[in-house]
Amino acid sequence: MEISRRHFLKIGGICVLGLVAQPLVKAFAQSDVSKASRDPKALTGKKWGLVFDATKCKYSEGCRECILSCHRTHNVPAIDDKKEEIKWIWAEPYENAFPGQGHEYIAAEIKEKPFIVLCNHCTDPPCVRVCPTKATFKREDGIVMMDYHRCIGCRFCMAACPYGARSFNFKDPRPFIKEENKEYPTREKGVVEKCNFCVERLDAGLMPACVEACPHKALFFGDLEEPGSDVSKILRSHYTIQRKPELGTRPNVYYIIV
Repeated sequence: MEISRRHFLKIGGICVLGLVAQPLVKAFAQSDVSKASRDPKALTGKKWGLVFDATKCKYSEGCRECILSCHRTHNVPAIDDKKEEIKWIWAEPYENAFPGQGHEYIAAEIKEKPFIVLCNHCTDPPCVRVCPTKATFKREDGIVMMDYHRCIGCRFCMAACPYGARSFNFKDPRPFIKEENKEYPTREKGVVEKCNFCVERLDAGLMPACVEACPHKALFFGDLEEPGSDVSKILRSHYTIQRKPELGTRPNVYYIIV
């Protein structure tokens, strides 16, 4: 089979990049965290996590504040086509959010309730392991990040993520952004994107947009390794579940369902 010199060099470049990117990404992740630590306003933690209290959520009554705030903050395009839509945070019914954790006698108020879902920022993220260019990497504080400039659009991370938490830009997303936030970068066609736990807000001393926007106080964010944090206190005092815990990814998003 014939192959052009240009195509050959492109393949070779990708392979080399995959080999050398690991130490570079590690250094980038470390510098990212240390930079945040030097900022007196920054929120810092050893292991960030989020708790969603479904008993307080009013999504079924029409509230969408967490989703709207997240998508406005991060320039998430509003594409109606379900095959091409981009979503960082959205809602799923119980059977989709927690497959295998229900039965035919599950209470109707739980079975029919929508649950807010997003990237779980797993302790052992499969998306990080499969990315050939290390465009997906994990910071020292546990946040799973995306480097849009390094992403080659292979979508291996999408195939590896068992939560459907990643979206691919099949088209230029910029024309579908209703009101651009100039303080956050837009993406381009051919890259994957997802929730980033609002690292840009944490580094500015702010809580994630979804947490701040929720009028019903159904979302809690904090350092899971800090006993005095809100999330640690809630996890000690409530029964919570995770999405697909049997897969061993160790999600850092927890749910109060009753």
